[in-house]
Parts: sequence; structure tokens; C-alpha cells
Amino acid sequence: MASPTDAETSEMISARRTESIDAPSISKLATPLTEFLFGRVNVINLIEKSLLAVTLSNEVEEILGHAAFLDYPNVAGVEPDAWVDWLMSSYELALCNPLNTLFMHYFVAKQSYSNGCAREIIRTMFNTIPNVHFCLLMVPSGVQPDAALSTVFKAVPKRRLQKNADNPQLFICHRHEHVPILHIREAKVEDHDDLMPIFARQTDVLVNTYGEYFVAEMIEAQNENMKCIVAEVAGYAVGFMSISKDFNIDILNDCFELAPFHGLKMPHPSDEVKRPFAVYSRSATPVTPVSQSDTMERSISVTSHVSKAEAEVKEREKEKILGKEEEGKERLASQTETRPLSAAGSEEPLVKRRLSESQASAVDLFSEVELARSAASQLSMTSEKRTRQFPKPESHHSLREEQFVPKYFGENNAFIIQLFCIDEKYEMRSCDFLPKAFELFNDRKYCIITTPFMVPEFPLLQLFMRVTPKLKSTLSQELYVFSSLGLLNNITVRFANQHDLVGVENLVESLELSKNLLADVRRFCSAYRDSDGTEIQVFVAVVAGQIVGVAVLRREEYIEYIRSHYNIEDFIYFNHHRREEHAHLHHYALNPMFKTYSKFFLKEILRLGNKTSIYYPLYPSYATSQHVEKHSLVNALGDMVPVRARRQIDYPIEILGDNIPSDRVLQNQEPYALNHINRKLVLEPKVTINARIVVVGASDVGIAFLETFSFCPHLRFNNLILVSPHGLPGEMQPNVLRENMRATSHCYDQKDFAYMGLRTWVNVVYGKMTAIDRHKKHVTVNGSSTVPFDYLVLCTGMQYYMPTPTGADVDLGVSNNDLPKDKPVRRYEDRLPDNVFLINDSYDAAVALFWIEDNILNTEKTIVIYGHSLDAYTCIQTLLSSGVSGGQIILVTPTVNSEVSCFNNPDVEAVISESLTESKVIIYSDCILAQWSYSHSNSSHLNSVSFTTPSEPVTIECAAFFSYYDKTVDLDAFRAINCSYLVFDGRLVIDASFHTNDPSIRSAGPLTKYKRIYHADKWSHANFNSKEIGIQLASSMLSVFDPSMEPEEPTTEDQAKLIPNYRSPKLQGAVLPGNYKYLHAEKPKIPALLSDQMNQKNYGRELITRKSGENIEYFRLHINQYNTVETITCLSKSEYSSSNLLCLYGIHERCLNNLVSRYDEGLIKDFYSYFKETWAVAIYHDRFLDFRDEIRELLTTRPNDDTESLEEMIRVMLDEDLVLTDVQRKVLKDRYVLSGCKQTVETRLLSYLTYNYYHLPMYAKPGMV
Repeated sequence: MASPTDAETSEMISARRTESIDAPSISKLATPLTEFLFGRVNVINLIEKSLLAVTLSNEVEEILGHAAFLDYPNVAGVEPDAWVDWLMSSYELALCNPLNTLFMHYFVAKQSYSNGCAREIIRTMFNTIPNVHFCLLMVPSGVQPDAALSTVFKAVPKRRLQKNADNPQLFICHRHEHVPILHIREAKVEDHDDLMPIFARQTDVLVNTYGEYFVAEMIEAQNENMKCIVAEVAGYAVGFMSISKDFNIDILNDCFELAPFHGLKMPHPSDEVKRPFAVYSRSATPVTPVSQSDTMERSISVTSHVSKAEAEVKEREKEKILGKEEEGKERLASQTETRPLSAAGSEEPLVKRRLSESQASAVDLFSEVELARSAASQLSMTSEKRTRQFPKPESHHSLREEQFVPKYFGENNAFIIQLFCIDEKYEMRSCDFLPKAFELFNDRKYCIITTPFMVPEFPLLQLFMRVTPKLKSTLSQELYVFSSLGLLNNITVRFANQHDLVGVENLVESLELSKNLLADVRRFCSAYRDSDGTEIQVFVAVVAGQIVGVAVLRREEYIEYIRSHYNIEDFIYFNHHRREEHAHLHHYALNPMFKTYSKFFLKEILRLGNKTSIYYPLYPSYATSQHVEKHSLVNALGDMVPVRARRQIDYPIEILGDNIPSDRVLQNQEPYALNHINRKLVLEPKVTINARIVVVGASDVGIAFLETFSFCPHLRFNNLILVSPHGLPGEMQPNVLRENMRATSHCYDQKDFAYMGLRTWVNVVYGKMTAIDRHKKHVTVNGSSTVPFDYLVLCTGMQYYMPTPTGADVDLGVSNNDLPKDKPVRRYEDRLPDNVFLINDSYDAAVALFWIEDNILNTEKTIVIYGHSLDAYTCIQTLLSSGVSGGQIILVTPTVNSEVSCFNNPDVEAVISESLTESKVIIYSDCILAQWSYSHSNSSHLNSVSFTTPSEPVTIECAAFFSYYDKTVDLDAFRAINCSYLVFDGRLVIDASFHTNDPSIRSAGPLTKYKRIYHADKWSHANFNSKEIGIQLASSMLSVFDPSMEPEEPTTEDQAKLIPNYRSPKLQGAVLPGNYKYLHAEKPKIPALLSDQMNQKNYGRELITRKSGENIEYFRLHINQYNTVETITCLSKSEYSSSNLLCLYGIHERCLNNLVSRYDEGLIKDFYSYFKETWAVAIYHDRFLDFRDEIRELLTTRPNDDTESLEEMIRVMLDEDLVLTDVQRKVLKDRYVLSGCKQTVETRLLSYLTYNYYHLPMYAKPGMV
């Protein structure tokens, strides 16, 4: 709260981080004195470069005050990396250093609120950054701060012997005057009365469970192994902490990766230790001093930061709190019991840990370097192997390694926080408890705390390091560790030198790529740059003379490429950063004991290196070693933010000529996931979410959901888990034929997966879901292992299946007419023959192609493809392209109930039918699988198949059989869903908000259907774009976790009966027989014959261009009644840009250079050529939709309260008559011009082209012509 200076009343104001959009309002608050104090300041630039910028606003969002803080003084001639020595030599200061000091670079406030604003901003700054104890203000010599700042800052005298008497005046503000460090003492029984109201405000479960005087009883029960401490302010206890030496350390070692902390035990000669990849010192003088402690009886303790959710967990686990070690082990054993095996078998599923926590566990990490070397070895195979088109797909089970489990025999070296509570007013000073806690238990070097998964992270936990759970851990708690070394406040960061080589080598000895890192350090120490002249910077973090961290950076040489290919402008104003201020991170290692100082290390790197932004690429696992080995896997990924890749324009270079973007923009680099941090973000905390969110199925919906969660820059999800038989898509080496074997939804491709880098943020369990236990909240994988969840998301989609043969006796000449009518087709549930293939993902395709190459190529054996889907045709083309002759392929299309084919376009069907004939592919139509027979020499090998037809039966000898009969719910998924009593009505039943009948289980995609209450049986998620569905699913769930999101407004009774309206087009793409490239985009709709659609009155019209002959080029556009593009169909042997053409969807034909009128005038002969023309390039830009929304907002916004907008005028006219008259059109046109809208639209258009000129240099700007 801040109070006005000249008024007696006070007003509630809120403090928040400043945004660039605040700059105009902030500038208006400046006065002439502001310029005298701080000079002429570019406010946007200052906000962009500030470590912390605070804005105060009132209830109507009026900005009342602002201040910006940086970590160096605003004094000309004083470099950011040299201010400490200058300050100490010029002023009477002794305690200021980069860790505990910030400088105020700017302050403005509304005059009547200035005093209150100054105090509130300073208090907010100290609360936000607990390590800062001094705020300094530099003002020109002879100038005094204004009255508001004078009440906060005190003058610091200059040193008498200073050489420059004109140095600015220095003023200082101390933390203790605004947010004092809490006084911590041992608890007394009398504190009970002060503490109980604090507990009561947060929970009543503890009182109900342990009685009204449980705090007093805990305080009275203190002994040498259990202590209670309180925080005192003005004689009142405002916080409480109970700490104990008694806890079950063996269970923690069983459930968590504690190797970096020596198992929380003291060293012992009998320890069996294998050093993990995690970074910790191996120097002769250990970082952690060793001391002995007495052997003690251990009991399990559960930590509590008092909240309702956690207290409820405490109540359920009361026995566990009081139990002894053996009881704990028995309970742990009972928790790990699994259910009987299911049809999926009993294989132990493989788990790949997310890379962002690899340095913390690393025991089970799949080395990125080894994967890269494996990829490189594939490229250098022997000549015999090099001739293979399709390398053998590596089973994920072959990657499994026997893991070494270290054993520790020393004494317990940690204590646990059992109970913690603090008044919300003082919670930012929770760190003040820790020095007292270590003072009481000075023989222990670690403090641990455990929290239930659903408890939000509180300020005390932000000082602790989260410990990675082991793969088989079933403990329903997260473990955090804090080392006593974290209390040291003498950490310094500086440039490395020759004397640091030994210390750096000891630090990184156990790291992958340590040799590359050390080579870079030596190169920096000898020449400060690479042989090609590239600048290198190496920084070390030092504590008590020992190196605990190292970082290697180079100047970012490809910043233009990064800007054009990644959305870094979501985080920075690019034009306010000089080219040399961008840095590329190659190596970063910090001792886990000092994880608390990770962001300080990054901040100092930016300050000392004169950088503002850091970028770190993460290449896919198949990347060549020359890329991977330049970057070690850094343990700062959790502090950085992932940056989304941008969709790129496919430029018609042959048409544009010299008017193309620069080579720096167009260069072809291997795709990678980009991570980023800048000065604004380095002190911005993330909201940590430990809820276990398990996603089953790597479908487009599931990937879109994970992508949305992973790319929330202010949220950190520690327990995102994907359960999928073949893990994340896009992990295999790229192969065009393999990818073309399946039709594409154009949601994601191989590059998209590389750009996302989901393996950085998602834990992957390789296996199939075989059961769901809703009561215990876990899913069973492969019938043998359990994966616990707090929220379960089912996105398994639909899979092809093998129909069970009807058993009709083909020897008797049975036809389709002789079969029972309306008998449902049953899925074949037994083990499939070895040469029967169901292609549901890229891994299945790789397995099939490998088998085909080994067994079919260079033979005359026959392949049967049974199905009528688009995938069946892509399979034919892939087989033809791989070397199988058309005469070896037999396409058998089954009897179908729907009249709508996979193309639903007679023109396309005719071309593909002709192409199949030319390829000599044999076709049987309207067939039903009757029988199959096995080989006499191999009982698991299919030898022949028989079909009934409308006339005579057909028997075909075949060496391979591909089933594309139909898609349905996976059998194991169905059993898991059905047996868990989730409502299943042909599909999993959900409501409009993706909820099943279990509030903790949600689902989306083709697996689902809507409740019957919606009366929309023909509509399901299968009718819509899967990526949009996944994004909406994630958005609906983010409101549960994201505190910055506004709560959803309750729906009315009528709204609750409506299904959502999704707008993105339904997309299909494929490479079809004859090497035709097929693309189809249409508005989501209920499937219907094209002829029936065109007979509707409001259908609109179709525009078609076609080129006959050998190179058929067919292009069809459907323009709806509103003159926008609603359907796009392309079929051509020539290459064309699908990503460009998909941008046409939803665009008004007038925006397409008057498309309809030009077509009617005969000016357009070929749409492929037409949409390659220069005018269209801006439409293909990834920010064109944002520009359209900006213009639409302009036309729908009122110029003032008394004048209606253009949109409102049009609505009034249309309410009177659905057709606008010529007079009305003239009125609207005049209003558009006279109101200034026309000029504003033109200005916005020029701004759009100018700002994106690096992508759009083919457009002239004002002044060029």
C-alpha cells in the first residue's frame, strides 16, 4: 500500500514487473528533475536491459510509479565489469559486492504518490531478491535526489584521497530499514499463542488431527535430535520450523538420485561409489568438510509447508510419520506391488529422463554424445551396409543399460524440516531460518524437506535443489536438499585464467565432453579467441578459493538466423540489443551444492561479458557429432526458457531473383531446440509445478498438449510424463521414404520435433498402458510397472487393426451376398503373423521397410495391401519407390459402408486410379477377408489369404500383408479404460471441457466422443484439427496450475449444452502412386459426398486450374458464400510448398489479389504459378495472421465512447436487410476514409512490412521509389 503525499487518504496499489507497453505512461511521469538525476533515458531500452523493473498501479491500471534496477552504476566511464574496485576506492563503503548490491537507474512517480511509491518499490525490490542488502543511487555531483528518494536513501561520503572529485554523489538504502532480516531463536511454549492464528489461517487439519495444543506439545518435546525454532518480529512469533535428525535415510536413497550428495551420508571406507555425471568437486580439498555424527535410530518424517492440500496428505500418512524404519520398508514394498500381467506382456518399460534434470541424476541418462556417435557410425558403415535403404530400427530395449547403484555406509549427514509455517507477510524471508537450523545441528551438512506433489512451491523451497526421483520411486513426495555451503555469501564470478585450469579440470572431470570444455578453457587462457577469430569468454565461479562453476561462451555469430527462425522477440526487443551483446553458450557446469546461485552465476556472466542475451542449442539425438560435441549438456536448462521455432516461408527464388532475404536468413542449418535467457529473465522466478501429469499416447493431440505445457516460459513442470510404445516421435534418423509411408496431418514433421526438443522437458516411458487404477491413481505399463499420476491425459488416438477372417469356405464359392448381414467386424486379438504389418507410426514403418528390404526386394514375392484409406495408397507409393515392382503389389479394397472415399474428389480418384494401372498394381475391389493360411515351414508366417467378393472368391499367395482396413481404439487402451469404469460408449465419453467421469482424468482426440446430452453424435474430435484440439486441452488444464491466468467464467445452462467451435482446418497430405504430391485442407465438417456439398445453396463456388499430360497439375479452391477460401486441394507431380499454400485457408479472395475477378477474366491459368508471384509472399509470413487480427481490432474498436465502430454500423445495416445497398456501401466507404481508419490501416501495413523486412525485402518501402 502506498499513501498520497498531500492527502490523508490512502489507496491500494499493486506492484508488478514492468512491461514494455508501460513505457509511454512511464515517460509521462518524468519531470525536469528526473532528467537532472538520471539523464536522458530511453525508457523502453532501460526496461529491456534492467534486471528488475517495478511498476505500481492502482485498481484502474493507472501507473503511479516506476523504478528500474541494474547490477552496475549508471556512471559514464565506469564499465559494468569494473565497478566494484571503483566504488570501494571512491566511497566509504566496504560490504557492497555484486551479490548483495543493486543500483537504481531510474525512478518516476505521480507527484501526490511519490513518497509511498518510493517506499513500496524499494520494499518490493528487497522482497523479490532476498540476497540484496544494499540499493545504491548515483546522482550527478551537486544534484540532490527529490523529496521521495531522500526519505529512502542516505548519502555516502566520498573518500578523501580519491583522484576525481567530480565523481557523482552516492546514496545508499539498507535492507534492514524496509525488509529486515528476521530474528530467529529457539521456540518457547509461550510462542504457541502467537503461532496458532497463523496455522489457523492456512489449515485446520493439523488441529483436528493432533489437537489444539500440538505446537506447544512439539516445543515441549524438544531434545538433542529435534528442535523447534521461531521467527520473531517486534516481540511476536511470526514463523515456526521444526527440524529433526530422525528420518529414514535408506528409503530416500531407494527412491531418489542422491549420488551428488553422497547419499546424504558421511564418507565411509566401505562406500561403493560410482561417480555420476553430475557436477561436483573431486579436488584434494573437498568442498564439503567432513564431520562425524552419532548413530541414531531412524524414523520417517514428512515435511510440511502448511497448506490445506499438504495437511490432508499429512493426515493420511500419520502412521508413516510415526513409523520406524522396518515399517517404512514394508510399506514401501507394498507400494511397489503390481497387478497381473496383461496382453501387452511383462516387459519392464524403458524410461528416458528429461534432459533438463540430467545433471542432477545422470545415473540413467542416455548420453547425447553417444547417440551422436551412433548416428555418425551409421554414416560410416561398411560398404555392404551402406547399400541399405532402410537401416534396422533400433529397439528401445537394446538401449537399456545395467545401472550401478551406489552404496553408502557412513553416518547420516542431514536433518529434515518436519513442519514449517510462516506469516505470508514475511514468507520472502523464509531463508533466515536456515542459518539457525544449521547452527543447532552443526554436525550435519544437508537440510532436506519433502512436500506432496500437489503443494505449490513456496519461497523457502526456491533455495533448495529438487532431487530427481528414481525411475521406480513410488513415494508420494518430492525431495529437496539444501547444503550448508549454500549459506556462504562469498561466491564470486570472474574471468578464468591459467591458474584455474587444475580447478576446472577437477570440477568437470566426470562430465561428458569435459575434454572439449577444457580445450576451450585453454584456448581462452592463451588467445581469448578461436583460430578463426571468434571471441571466447570463459567464466569461473569461486567459493573460498575453490572453483565451483565454469561457463564457456562465444559471440553469437548467427543471430540473424535465430531471429528469423525462432520467436526470440517474445522475450526481447531485438532492436534494443547490439549484435555483440548476444552470446552463445557452449558449456556450463555448476556444483549442485550451489544450485541456489545458478541465476546469480548467469547474471554475472551477462554483466562481466557485457552481454544481454544468451542462447543455447539442443540438437536432436541423431545429430552428427560435429554439432553435439560443441555443446555439453548444461545444468542451467531449468533456468532458461524454451523458444518456439517460427514457420518459414518457402521463397520462389527463381521468381524473386535478387529480392530475396540475406544468406544469414536463408542459410540451411541443422534444426535444433533453442533455449534462452536474458537480463530481464535472469531474476524472474518460475512457478514450479510438481503435479504428476501423465500423458498416454504420442498422437498429434498428445504432442500439442506437451508442447503447450513445455513452452510456458513462467512455469516449470517437473513431472511431465509421456507413456508411449515408441517414445517421442521424431527421434529416429530422418528418412524420406519412411515418413512418406504414412499420410501426414501437417501438424508436425521431423523438423518440428527437432525444433521443439520435448525430450528436454518430458520424461518418456516406453510401453503401453494396460490398466488404470483410479483409486490409487496410477497407470500400469506393459502389465508390470506402475506410473503414478495426479492428472491423467488420454490421447491414444486410433490405430489400424487386423480384422478377424469371417471363416467363409472359399472352396464352396461363397460370395459377399452369402455372408450374414449386419454382422460386426471383429478385431483379431491373437498374436499376428510375423509378416503382417500394422503401420501406426514411424517406428512401425521403419520395421516394415527393413523387413521388406531383407525379404522382398530382388524377388518376385507378392505383397497384399488391404484397405481403402489414404495410408494404403501412400504405402503403395513407398513400396514402389523402394524398388518393389508394381506387379508384386496387390491392393484389396474392402466393402465399406460410407460413400465418402478418402479423397472425396472424382478428379483426384481418376488420376490415382490411372496411375495404379500404369504402375501395374493389381486391384481387387469390394472384398472381405475370409481365411488365411500359414507356411508349412514357419507356423508364424502368413502364406496366403482368401477373400470373398460380390462374385467369385479370391485366394492370393503373399509374402507380406499390410492391413489398412480401419482404425479403432487400441485393445489394451480399451481394456484399461473399460476396466477402470470410465464411461465408454464406442469411444471414451467426455464433456465439452475434455473431462471424463473422473475429475483427474481428461481425454481428447479421435479416442473420444461427446456426451449424448449434447445431441451431437456426428461430431467428435476426429472432425477437427488434432493440433488445435491438443492446444485447447492444454489451455483448459493450465488454468489449474497457472496463477497468472484468470479463472474461467462459469458457463450458463445453455452454454453447457454446446460443444466448442474449433476453427483450424482439417489437413491431409500424402505422396501417392505416380509420385503425386497430394494436399487437402478443408473446414471442419461432417463427412459428406462432394457432390452433395456442392448442391447446397450456400456452398459458394469452386475454382479449378489443371494441366493435363504427363505432369498433371490439379489445383482446386472452394470459395464459400463469404468469399473466403474454405477448401484447398492440390495434386501434382511437381514440387510445391504445402506450408505456403496452407496459409491461403480462411483468407478473403480480395486479399489474394482479387482472385475471383482475375479468375473469371481468364487471367489465371495456373494457381501454382499464381501463388508464387511476389505479391503473395507477405501472406505466407508467420506474423500475417497477427497483422490481420490487429486490423480487425482496429475496425471493431470505437474511436470514442460516443461514436460507433465500423463493425457496429455494419451490424445495424445487416439487421435491417441482409444485403447492403449501394448507398449503404458508399456511407461505409466514406466513414472508413474520413474517420482515419484507411490511413491507419495503411500505416499498420507499412509497419508490418518494415518490421519484418529481413523476411520481406521484395516489397518497396516509402522513399525507395
